[in-house]
Amino acid sequence: MQIIPAIDLLDGHCVRLHQGDYGQVTRFSDDPVAQALAWQEQGATRLHLVDLDGARSGAPVNDAAVRAITAALAIPVQLGGGVRTLERADDLLAFGLDRVILGTVALEQPDLVDTLAARHPGRIVVGIDAKDGKVATRGWLEESQTEATALAQRFSASGIAAIISTDIATDGTLAGPNLEALRAMAMASSVPVIASGGIGHLEHLLSLLALEPLGVSGVIVGRALYDGRIDLPEAIQAIGEGRLQDVGPTASSACIG
Repeated sequence: MQIIPAIDLLDGHCVRLHQGDYGQVTRFSDDPVAQALAWQEQGATRLHLVDLDGARSGAPVNDAAVRAITAALAIPVQLGGGVRTLERADDLLAFGLDRVILGTVALEQPDLVDTLAARHPGRIVVGIDAKDGKVATRGWLEESQTEATALAQRFSASGIAAIISTDIATDGTLAGPNLEALRAMAMASSVPVIASGGIGHLEHLLSLLALEPLGVSGVIVGRALYDGRIDLPEAIQAIGEGRLQDVGPTASSACIG
């Protein structure tokens, strides 16, 4: 299971929101490139960027920071937030991003996701952000009546690389992932699911290993890394060791059941 550090960009700074609330912002760094390099040096094999300004307004406020990060890193970088047109996705992929994440348009223009997935195989990810099982869009400022699992099923055969499943109620809280919601998403999707939201300590990461046989292939971690609650090299090693311990008929059947 891949542990993916997150850098959330707001006005060019590294921040975290509490449950997606733009009124509850914690600033962690004024140098996103230095922070990105630090995660790479500590063993990260992928970096997750969120353009919070883009998610809220659709405007590409943080492109300079995104370009600088992708130029500085050797590991793949993915970005979500405000990617709502074919042209915007094309531009982001052209200047070095490995993957782009489509959230709002996945609900509002699902055919655009299909088109981009065919145009950029393996480089399109759908972000499904949910509150009480229902999809939220536009930086979590709008809620829909669409079930998150139904949206996941819609894209199972579209050729996307993965689904990022974020539980808004746990995001930024450090209280633990919503394992029930993640299990439901993994069962609904035929593509890999990346967990996001609620990770507060190492045991939370290890709890996700039970869902790995169902297709949960990665986890995005933000605040817990910045707070020092999780040490990235230690977590990478522990996840690897945890997977080895889960090998065998008894453990596998317990995970699936």
